[in-house]
Amino acid sequence: MRYLPHTEEEISSMLKVVGVKTLDDLFPTIPEDCKMEGDLKLPEPMTEWELNDHMDSLAGKMGSSSEYKVFVGAGSYNHFIPESINYLLGRSEFSTAYTPYQPEISQGTLQGIFEYQTLVARLLGMDIANASMYDGASALAEALLMAIRITRKKKVAVSKAIHPSYRKVVETYFHPTKYEIVEIPYLDNGRIDLSSITNVGDFAAIAVQSPNFFGVIEDLKAVKALTESEKKTMLVTCFSEPLAYGLYKNPGSLGADIVCGEGQSFGIPQSYGGPGLGMFACNNKFMRNAPGRLIGQTTDLEGKRAYVLTLATREQHIRREKATSNICSNQGLCAMTSAMYMASVGGTGIKKLAKVNFDKTEYFKSELKKKGIKIKFDTPTFNEFVAEFSEGFDKTHNKLKEENIIAGLKLEDYYPELKNNYLFCITETASKEDIDKLVQEVTK
Repeated sequence: MRYLPHTEEEISSMLKVVGVKTLDDLFPTIPEDCKMEGDLKLPEPMTEWELNDHMDSLAGKMGSSSEYKVFVGAGSYNHFIPESINYLLGRSEFSTAYTPYQPEISQGTLQGIFEYQTLVARLLGMDIANASMYDGASALAEALLMAIRITRKKKVAVSKAIHPSYRKVVETYFHPTKYEIVEIPYLDNGRIDLSSITNVGDFAAIAVQSPNFFGVIEDLKAVKALTESEKKTMLVTCFSEPLAYGLYKNPGSLGADIVCGEGQSFGIPQSYGGPGLGMFACNNKFMRNAPGRLIGQTTDLEGKRAYVLTLATREQHIRREKATSNICSNQGLCAMTSAMYMASVGGTGIKKLAKVNFDKTEYFKSELKKKGIKIKFDTPTFNEFVAEFSEGFDKTHNKLKEENIIAGLKLEDYYPELKNNYLFCITETASKEDIDKLVQEVTK
């Protein structure tokens, strides 16, 4: 079968209807210097075996986490994944991740998403959760747009300690609008500077990440108290490491109105940067302003338990101008993976795992202190923290790369004021021997 099935006669007929002579006439807005002349310069075709060898050669030029000791998190985390997940994802009930428009033949998918919603709502301490966000960054942007719809204000305050990529995505969403983003600086302890926020009532929402990009736990109670001084200012919290809520209080218990973030840590491989899972939850009273869809439980005509697509306020279901989002999609497979992870590890397991991550990070932090390395922010953290080194550490950092050790993330590229500061991450995958070796290498 040809890739383009239309005959020359059919193409000519269609062009005549729209009033042009050639296909090129359909693209007059493209500047001439942006158009390519001639054929694509493609290599000669390969056999299946030649192509496999070629792909292996390309893959060999990239460093994979299995070959490297990676002590970087910054929004993507290496965790052990229970083998049960690989088995369960292959079952026929979950073989499609597409939107379950026909509930009578999609009960497995619908129930899986319903269970995911329940587990996420419990984890984050909120009333409802959806399964429709691409990743943590787009979830934050959607949350801020939701706050604007609810409050009818056109300005939001966003912490500078939120993941830089998340803030870039928010800027991209807001660029074609009239909405304003006000950046909130952070203090010497790595937490949000609440004193910098004046006229709180002007903002639709204050957005804070906890644990933030530096791994620091924010004082969400203080932020909530500030928003409560103006009832129409909402507290939006985000995260990149949901495992933290196995140890620290969840955002819902601290008064958050909308909670969103990245769920990759829960059973989804890092896979060179994707895919991710945008977790999104809010209180019941905001349900109809939430983007995406919600799955509900009901009974069928025979009185048996059944699952249905209860609420879907997106452009495929209602008028585009009335939709709460025209970008969100169904993250069914990633959401299912996350639900299977939470169910496999269990509530008690998540608490134990979070404690292991915390203890290993604190051990690494204490060993660095013994060697005279300064910990930048003297504030409680989870999984990640910032260490400040002397001038010239970048040479050591590059040398360790050659030895297959990624010793933290250089923060100067994202925060120019944090020169010689590196963000480290320790998870349960790092052994004591790995940590001790890292300490030895970075303090030579």
